Amino acid sequence: MNANDVFSKLKNRQASILDKDKCKEYAVLLPLVEEKEETHLLFEVRSIYMRSQPGDVCFPGGRVDLTDVDEQYCAIRETSEELGITPSYIKNVVPLDYIVSDYGQIIYPFVGEIVTLETMKLNKAEVAEVFTVPLSYFLHTEPKRYKVNFEAVPEQDFPFDLIQGGENYDWRTRQLDELFYEYEDRVIWGLTAKIITHFTGLLKKEEGWKPILKG
Repeated sequence: MNANDVFSKLKNRQASILDKDKCKEYAVLLPLVEEKEETHLLFEVRSIYMRSQPGDVCFPGGRVDLTDVDEQYCAIRETSEELGITPSYIKNVVPLDYIVSDYGQIIYPFVGEIVTLETMKLNKAEVAEVFTVPLSYFLHTEPKRYKVNFEAVPEQDFPFDLIQGGENYDWRTRQLDELFYEYEDRVIWGLTAKIITHFTGLLKKEEGWKPILKG
C-alpha cells in the first residue's frame, strides 16, 4: 500500500471519538421552569432502589437507545418518562458541550424549558422526588472544589521489562475536580454540578449579560 492508496481510503473521512463504539452514551436535560415569576432549575432525587447512585441529586436523563433518533430525542424522552409529562411540554431545547468521562461514558447535556408541571406524575421506580433552585443562585454562587487523586496500579503481569524505567517508571497520576453546590438542605455535586457550572459559564460569557436579582 502506498501513500495514494492510504489517502484514497481516507478521503472525505469525518473525525469521531476514538473507541466511541465501546462507550456507553447518555443524554440529560437541564430543565428550566418558572416559579413565582423567576426561572428555576429542576432537579430529581434518584430513588433509593436504583442500582446506580441511589439518593443522588441529578437531572432527568438516561442511556441513548438504538430506537432514539438522536441524543436530543433521548433527553426529551427520558425527561418525559421520568417526570410523567408529555414531550410537547418541553420547549427550546439547546445542546451544551458533551462530556467524555474516564469511565467509558459519553454524556450529551441539553438545556430546555418545561412549560408546565401541573400534570407531572413521577416515575417512582426511578425518581423519589423533585425540587427546584433559582437560576440566580447558581449565577452568583461559585461551587466548592475538591480534588480526587487517581493512582496508577498496573496489573500483576504487567510487562515492565518492555518500558523504559521498568518497575520504577514514573507514572503520571492525575487529579479530578469534584464540584459541590449546597443550597438549603440540598447537596448538588459531581457530573450534575459540572454541567451547571458549564451552563452558567456560557450565560456569563454572553456580551452585555448582567445578572438580575429579584427581591
